[in-house]
Amino acid sequence: MILAMAQSLQAGPIDVLLGPLYVFLELWSEFLFLLAGITGLELLTFKFMHRAILVGLCIGVMAPLIGTFLVHRQLALIGDALAHTAFAGVAVGLFLNAVLNLGVSPYLTAVVVAMIAALFIEIISETTDAYNDVSMAIILSTGFALGTVLISLNAGGLSVSVNQYLFGNLATVSVENAAILLVLFAVIIAVVGLTRNQLLYVTFDETAAQVSGLSVSWYNRVMVVLTALVVVGAMQIMGVILVAAMLVVPVAGATQISKSFTQSILVSIVLAELAVLLGIGAAYYGEATAGGVIVLFAVGIYVLAVVVGKVWMTAGETTSPELGAIDSNDTDPASD
Repeated sequence: MILAMAQSLQAGPIDVLLGPLYVFLELWSEFLFLLAGITGLELLTFKFMHRAILVGLCIGVMAPLIGTFLVHRQLALIGDALAHTAFAGVAVGLFLNAVLNLGVSPYLTAVVVAMIAALFIEIISETTDAYNDVSMAIILSTGFALGTVLISLNAGGLSVSVNQYLFGNLATVSVENAAILLVLFAVIIAVVGLTRNQLLYVTFDETAAQVSGLSVSWYNRVMVVLTALVVVGAMQIMGVILVAAMLVVPVAGATQISKSFTQSILVSIVLAELAVLLGIGAAYYGEATAGGVIVLFAVGIYVLAVVVGKVWMTAGETTSPELGAIDSNDTDPASD
């Protein structure tokens, strides 16, 4: 009891805010310890794996949920752009900690920088009439350049630390970072739940959405900011280099065997969860980089989905729609 009081006195404001989530993480660990006793799985006996599995499960929902909108808007590469700017945010956090000893989580600075970059992508497109891929290329190169400069200014302390952010690491998912991910997960689910119909309308018919009175620019910004949050959350185990794959590959697989937008979202989440769980397990037992293994499983599942889609099409049971060709008429878009 005294120890708990001492820890609460030493806790910073962020720890106080995340306190209930820390309790949830402890309960999650207790559940997985119980599951480990039943199944005998070794990977379930370590708390760092408990956090990695929970983060992976959240990524398996967030990434395809947002990625489905992005793929059908032909914005698949925005994940790469925001991942590189999130890397700059990590570098900012590491730099501030090394130079000013602020003790701020690099993932928090990554969230801030990635959100700012997401907004700049939209602002550049709107104010300069440049295509989206041009604004994404500008932000991508600027973000990565900023990150490399900050690392080079204090290479002795940052060069080793930054590897986990580039390639992901199951063992480095801290309690604080897992709690931050849960906050991002809740925000993303809540925002998509509230704006789903509007985002769907803008995705499939931007002109009609504009005519009907929807603020297209506003919902475009909502989408890119949500993408930034997904990228930062997934970066923990996927790494900057591979994080964009989870936004695209499960969605691409789902479009091969789905007939509606809602079905595509649900199927892509199932495929993503399979890739994450199989990838984490294989990475642990094979002592490999988790991000790379997860992506390989996701690509393998995509290939299987393509084959199944072609077989169904040949058998005449269903059709295999191309990207962007899924029927969106599974709901009536709501107006503002």
